[in-house]
Amino acid sequence: MVKRLQEILDSSGVKYEVTPHREAYTSQEIAAACHVSGKAMAKVVMVKRGTGFVMAVLPAACKVGVDRLEKIFGTSGITIAREHEFAGLFPDCDTGAMPPFGNLYGLEVYLDEELANHQRIVFQAGNHQELVTMGYADFSRLVQPKVAEFCSHA
Repeated sequence: MVKRLQEILDSSGVKYEVTPHREAYTSQEIAAACHVSGKAMAKVVMVKRGTGFVMAVLPAACKVGVDRLEKIFGTSGITIAREHEFAGLFPDCDTGAMPPFGNLYGLEVYLDEELANHQRIVFQAGNHQELVTMGYADFSRLVQPKVAEFCSHA
């Protein structure tokens, strides 16, 4: 687990569990390897809005509904960022394995409401070999995401 994530979790006194898993790169592969529902496993998708980035957090089984995000943001031209465009924002993370704690990296976090309906949230620990499981209420208190509906099941 990346140090800054461990520090915020430990200093806040929340209960969490770190689970090692075989190396996997997609959220669906990780969920399957760890026997976690694709609806409970959170994935991070970086979105370009204007000249900056926003962290979108949604169930692994979903895709980002760009049209829905455009309505939420009140603007057009929203695009899904490519890994090479944002890799420098997460210098302590494996590429594509950043945890949904955008606040630790100076980013706004938008969370799909489907994840907010679960007791627990499961996500990558900043690498491709570990998952973190914690209570959703604790996650919400630490990250303070903006909750909205932008998941597309297509």
